Amino acid sequence: MKNTDPKVRWIAQGAVIAAAYVVLTMVFAPISFGPVQLRVAEALCIMPLFTPATVPGLFTGCLIANLLGGGIAVDVIFGSLATLIGAWGGLMLRRNRWLVPVPAIISNTVIIPFVLYYGYGFTDTVIPLLALQIFIGEVGGCFVLGELLATMLLKRKNAIFNDSQNA
Repeated sequence: MKNTDPKVRWIAQGAVIAAAYVVLTMVFAPISFGPVQLRVAEALCIMPLFTPATVPGLFTGCLIANLLGGGIAVDVIFGSLATLIGAWGGLMLRRNRWLVPVPAIISNTVIIPFVLYYGYGFTDTVIPLLALQIFIGEVGGCFVLGELLATMLLKRKNAIFNDSQNA
């Protein structure tokens, strides 16, 4: 996107991340929802390492994916807010690549078990067990898959992202 207005570039980058989040969530829908999940799209939570435009993109993508996935209102709202908090936290920590996925892991581990327990009625288990299940899935999605994605993108960072947007 050379010689493009920075605002247009920012919107386009956010939109691409949102679309990728939705597609990955829906393609892997069987493992993207429920008390035991590995949301492959959470790998995109590493993207604030590259550009701030990904923060609203991740939030929007999660919101749309939760709506399309048949989420109840509390899940659509609080699940999307968990992703927003995680993405914003990752942006704040982007100077250390290895810390970028940590806020997403923490925000989802803290918020989503309550959504599952109270919103969806997964009362046959205790909240700490739900938190452990979400934590394991988030580590797999955000950290393991996210770091693999970061490794691939770092090789082409300058070709893909405009460095002036990273300030």
